[in-house]
Amino acid sequence: MFYDKMSRTYKKGTTFDDVLVLYNFDDALRDLVFKYIRIIEQEMRSLISYHFCDAYSNIQSAYLNPANYYNTKHSKASIPKLLKILSYTANTDTEHEYIVYQRKTYGNVPLYALMKTLTLGQTSKMYSLLSPSLKSRISQHFPGVNQLELSMHLRLLTHFRNVCAHNERLFSYKDRYDIPDTVLHQKLGIPMRGQQYILGKKDLFSVVISFRYLLSNEDFIAFKKSLSALIAKTDKSSPILSEKILLDSMGFPPNWKMITRYKK
Repeated sequence: MFYDKMSRTYKKGTTFDDVLVLYNFDDALRDLVFKYIRIIEQEMRSLISYHFCDAYSNIQSAYLNPANYYNTKHSKASIPKLLKILSYTANTDTEHEYIVYQRKTYGNVPLYALMKTLTLGQTSKMYSLLSPSLKSRISQHFPGVNQLELSMHLRLLTHFRNVCAHNERLFSYKDRYDIPDTVLHQKLGIPMRGQQYILGKKDLFSVVISFRYLLSNEDFIAFKKSLSALIAKTDKSSPILSEKILLDSMGFPPNWKMITRYKK
């Protein structure tokens, strides 16, 4: 962002303070994105626990039974891996006091307790291995998202969560997977190359679109307000880091703030 590739030098007027402003921007951005991914993470844990137990029971043996997962040629290898993680936590784990308490007191670790120990990646994988009917019931909690689309949103958010957790550069990160095309892509007039949208598919703006579908309206508006303030603060702090440069680097369209005007 500060380097002129033609002259192979830094852009005129660039100072170390500009670099520091960008560093601080990305640091604050990671904290903000991480905060709202965690809200979705907790929501998914609760929904999986509720609907799984409603269908099968809250007995430990239910979520350790491979028959209660959707066995296909694609999931055949994944189910034993998931059950190994769940079984270890339920029967062996000593790092979580509430798990040990449930095991020693009741001889059963209920799914709602065990779900708290899972990462977003593990939670996303568990969702993908549930029966179609269970996945459908869960996805219905997110208007405008079907079960396959929810899996795609969760996969991308898992990778962005890892970027945040490992303090890697976030603002320009692009994932290897993308989210599905949405009504919001169309309504925001995202440009296309052929049949593919060029923004909001695997960049940071794709996270914003996922947030729009998976967060409550109140949480999304709060997120958008904080993000707008952060961009404005950075724009004022550096003459080189204009709002346009920041938006371009994150894969945001110029009219991104209109995202709350449209129904999903």
